[in-house]
Parts: sequence; C-alpha cells; structure tokens
Amino acid sequence: MIERDTDVPAGIDAVRAVGTLSRHDYDTVVVPMLDAAVREGRRLRFLCVVDEDFHGLTPDGMWADVKLGLTAMRNLEGCAVVSDLTWVRDTTQLAAFFLPGHVRVFDAVQREEALRWLEALPGRLATTRTDPAAGVVVADVGQPLRREDVEVIATAVDSWLADHTDLPGLVLHASSFPGWENLGALVEHLRFVGGHQRRVGRVALAVDGQPVGVAARVAGALLHPEVRHFATSEIDAAIAWAGARVRPAASA
Repeated sequence: MIERDTDVPAGIDAVRAVGTLSRHDYDTVVVPMLDAAVREGRRLRFLCVVDEDFHGLTPDGMWADVKLGLTAMRNLEGCAVVSDLTWVRDTTQLAAFFLPGHVRVFDAVQREEALRWLEALPGRLATTRTDPAAGVVVADVGQPLRREDVEVIATAVDSWLADHTDLPGLVLHASSFPGWENLGALVEHLRFVGGHQRRVGRVALAVDGQPVGVAARVAGALLHPEVRHFATSEIDAAIAWAGARVRPAASA
C-alpha cells in the first residue's frame, strides 16, 4: 500500500511505500495528489520514503507507476527518494538523468534534509559577473549544471549581446567539471551553445581536471568560438585570454 504522509511543510506531497503496491494504491493515493497539484497551479515537490517494508509492485501496479510517472514528469519540480535499499537508490539515480525535474536520493536517516532540499528548490544557482572593459562574462558553477543554471548564464550573455554585436569571451569557472544534472539540462545547454556560438569569440574553461583539457580541444575543433583550458586557480589568466581581441596578421 501507499501511505500518505502529512507531516510535511506546505507545498510538499509525501508518501511511504509499504508492502506490495498495486494499481489501486496509485488510483486512491497518487492520482488525487497529482490532480490537486494541477488544480492549485503548482509544480509537484514529492517525497517518497521506501524502507525495508517495501516488497515491490504487482504487474498492474508497475503499469500504473509508469503511466503516472509520465504524467507527473510534465509538472515535476523535484522528487526526493529516501531509502537505504540499494536497488531503489540505484534505479532512482539512473532514472534521474532522464527526468525533467530535480531528483535526489537520501539515506533513510536524512528525511528532514530531504524536506529542506525540496523546500529550497531550485537552490543556489550559478552566478555570473560581467567585465565590461574586457567584454567577458564569467559564470561560477558549484554543482552539475541544471536547466536554471544555463538560463542564468544565457541571460547574462543575452544582456551583453542586446547592446553589442558579439561577446568577446565567456569563462566557465568551477572546481571540477560539473557535468549536467539531467538530460533536460544537457539539452538546454546544447540549445544555448547552438544559438550563441557565432556571437561568442572565445570560451575559457577554468576547471581542474585533465579530461576537461581534452574536452576543450575537441570543442575548439567543432565549435566556432576558440576554446582553451585553464586550471581553476588561473581564473584571472582565463579572463584576460577570453577578453583579448585577436589581432589581424601583419601584412607582408
């Protein structure tokens, strides 16, 4: 069965999976929960506790889970799964990359932390700063890129491009390669690159890690902007390089 948990902050829906779940459980608990979120015009923030009392799903329960999952994805703000079951954790982490909302797995003792995470979504976003003299936008990223982070970076770049023909340089600054939270973030990033690459002169990756250097060389060969890799601590050098105008070759 699915037990509704009402001991949660406003705006969060929570359940606990117990025993073997059937379609009836979804119809009587989950469907009304999704319908209420739609009526109230809010995106779903969902907490699901799965402990040792959970034994799986019946065939019709599995089908209901898939159908409702597809429905909820369109309105999902975030989902926190609280569980110590290895197979539940692994399955959730794999599926998270393909879901549009924010999904995170927490240990069984981290229920309160999971609730705080849901309340704070989308959490701390990437920050940007613009150096007008150099014509460089610097984006500081502290975690895997999310859709909202890409939107923040795109807004800063578009703000510059609204008054200029091009942006001399863009710098991505992170302690290590952040990657992407999910497929939606990757798609948003690719859309940003495709729409802006002809108007950005140079891209500097001030990120530690040898694989980033390899990625920079590949990106430089495929994309219009010149791309170069710097260490995280070389942020000043990265900004100076990204903002340097390419001088025309001297005539013979």
